[in-house]
Amino acid sequence: MTPLKNKIKLIVEKTDTGFSAYAAEYPVFTTGRTIPELIDNALEAAQLYFEEENTTVVHDNLRFEIDFQQFFLYYKVLNSKFLAEKIGMNPTLLSQYVQGRKKPSEKQTEKILEGIHQIGRELSEINLIQRR
Repeated sequence: MTPLKNKIKLIVEKTDTGFSAYAAEYPVFTTGRTIPELIDNALEAAQLYFEEENTTVVHDNLRFEIDFQQFFLYYKVLNSKFLAEKIGMNPTLLSQYVQGRKKPSEKQTEKILEGIHQIGRELSEINLIQRR
């Protein structure tokens, strides 16, 4: 089997029962109750589609995209005011992006995404202890 050389972009949307994802460039779509389940199901759906072409698809071939509203709706633990302060952005402006009232530029989107990734890295380095 030949490995897939490019990325499959999947658009993620929140649904009443969990999440759905679809690829604009390929007939690949799926659902899942949680994000991890959606990711696993998307990989399986992509593998099934490319199986006929004798092509191997791995997690690294998938790129998931979600809009600001959907992201903050799911990741409620991430407060937009906290994120704005963390990345040096006006909290009102970020709130307008989250609510869909304004669209961020590509540069602003990259700044926000880097802030989210920075918070994720920080959280992954933390270990919780129990005090007695």
